[in-house]
Amino acid sequence: MKRVGFLTEKIADKDNLYLAYYKAKRGKQYKKEVIRFGDNIDYNINKLHDKILEGNVSVGKYRQFTITDPKKRNVYAAAFDERVLHHAIMNVCHEYFEKTMIYDTYATRLNKGVYKALDKAKSAARRYRYVAKLDFRKYFDSISHDILKDKLERIFKDKKLLDIFSQIIDTYSVEEGKGIPIGNLTSQYFANYYLSSLDHYVKEELKVPVYIRYMDDMLLFDNDIRRLKECVNLVENYSCEKLHLTLKIPVIKQTEDTIPFLGYKIGKNVILLNSRSRNRFSKKMFKYEKLLSNGIWSEKEYQLHILPLLAFVQYAYTKKMRRRVLSRIKVEERL
Repeated sequence: MKRVGFLTEKIADKDNLYLAYYKAKRGKQYKKEVIRFGDNIDYNINKLHDKILEGNVSVGKYRQFTITDPKKRNVYAAAFDERVLHHAIMNVCHEYFEKTMIYDTYATRLNKGVYKALDKAKSAARRYRYVAKLDFRKYFDSISHDILKDKLERIFKDKKLLDIFSQIIDTYSVEEGKGIPIGNLTSQYFANYYLSSLDHYVKEELKVPVYIRYMDDMLLFDNDIRRLKECVNLVENYSCEKLHLTLKIPVIKQTEDTIPFLGYKIGKNVILLNSRSRNRFSKKMFKYEKLLSNGIWSEKEYQLHILPLLAFVQYAYTKKMRRRVLSRIKVEERL
């Protein structure tokens, strides 16, 4: 792929910055920092426009908090003006990251996502006898700054843009030169792109029949168990040597069994929720019902939260579980 230049001006374009502002404020329009930014929208957009062109952006103002769902993680939320910057960058750069991707990677991409990845996994489980499930130890915190910056230089040649990328990358580390923060839009793109060379290696050199990746969760399917195990070893070596990443212990099974993937258990003829997802569903349903009954949420807020949750569990065989939980909290009449 030919390297791309002259993007800073497109990122700094005021129409693009206004679009970035509207994207960044979605679902957050009542927060104080969003209201403050919007109260002086023209001034703030002009200021950001100038800073981007000067290469003098303000980054690294994070608010750190911990989430426990679906597992415990430290999240770093950038200040609102930074989030506008991140959206402005990716409005322009998205297509160039996209060009580096193979078809079967599903995170941070239009017309992809969790359910498309699961559909592909279901189809592959019916056609192949064996599957390997791979993921990395502390993936976001293990990403090498130097390797990431080198990879970005393979797509982009705009020096100001690369400097802005470097500034964003250098705002966070768990140890010197390692780690990107969970919570940034840029981190989602960086983390997905970081494994693109591995994707091409698996598909084009190892020629694995079916390979599916959602961020750092990977499935490899084959009918030859020895070849599959050899490919897993080669993926482990490549990841360590080229990307400085460490795989967790691989899970290799027959597709007659079930294998964990994206909160589900996938087998040749069945999709189930894993135990963590079942517990999460029950706890959230009771929590949402309490917020509604105590008058903290309106009916509309309740619906906005409960419908995606029901969609998540309905993808798997959960009819009995849903009936049991819903009957206990008596919410059928609201749905």
